[in-house]
Amino acid sequence: MSRKIFPYLLLIPTFLIVIIFIYYPAFQTFKLSFYKMSPFGNRLFFTGFGNFWSLFTSGQYIQSAYTTLIFVVVTVVAGLVISLFLALLLNQKVPGIGIFRTLIFAPYAVSPAVAGTLWAFLLSPVAGYVSYLFLVLFKAQPQWLTTYPLALIAIMIATIWKNLGFNIIFFLAGLQSIPQSYYEAATIDGANASSRLIKITIPLLSPITFYLIVMNVTFTAFSAFATIDVMTQGGPANTTSTLIYKLYQDGFVNFNTGFASAESVILILIMAVFTYLYFKFGQKAVFYQ
Repeated sequence: MSRKIFPYLLLIPTFLIVIIFIYYPAFQTFKLSFYKMSPFGNRLFFTGFGNFWSLFTSGQYIQSAYTTLIFVVVTVVAGLVISLFLALLLNQKVPGIGIFRTLIFAPYAVSPAVAGTLWAFLLSPVAGYVSYLFLVLFKAQPQWLTTYPLALIAIMIATIWKNLGFNIIFFLAGLQSIPQSYYEAATIDGANASSRLIKITIPLLSPITFYLIVMNVTFTAFSAFATIDVMTQGGPANTTSTLIYKLYQDGFVNFNTGFASAESVILILIMAVFTYLYFKFGQKAVFYQ
């Protein structure tokens, strides 16, 4: 057998899996976005861009897009800031720091559904420890999961907590790769801790921050579905329904296949445009050693 052909034969299983489980479903989704299915699911009716027009004129879909924007921006920014702060603390050379580093990574090991279940219990007005703490300290018992904007804040907290371990492990690796000589030289020049953080640490962590922003946006836009489903089911009054959760409701609850397919296409295009623009313009702020 020719050596030139043999590598391609080894890649055939991979190509088959990619075609069957990625490209074919993507093609079918794009195709179905131009059709409406009969109530009995046995016929397709071509509607052209009718599904897309219905989406852009739907108040619920516009609200879901607005909720998604707020959810993604707040969760990503707050999550990265908190993760960097904790990574700086965990980068200190103190006894037993390895134990703390292991424990802080634990939340990332649980699934989004489990994270949602844990926080739904903690925020429960009946038996939740957070609600009890608020009652003791502030004589108030917030309805975290049934009132707006508390329900959206609760989902943000659960999502940030879930992603902390992933973000911290990368920030910690980046901090440990920065030569100590940079900090020593800055200290000799009279730079204080905040100046060293702003002028040395943050610029040198920019490649990792760049990667984490892309990964966190992808996670909050797609994988946070399970957390929302467990904690609020998109309520109250669809105020915590993001684009991915709205897609699930239309496709698997209301069985509106064409509508859900159009939502999938729009969501894919949004993520593609975001990724392209961020890689094109975001890298200008990235500093490589």
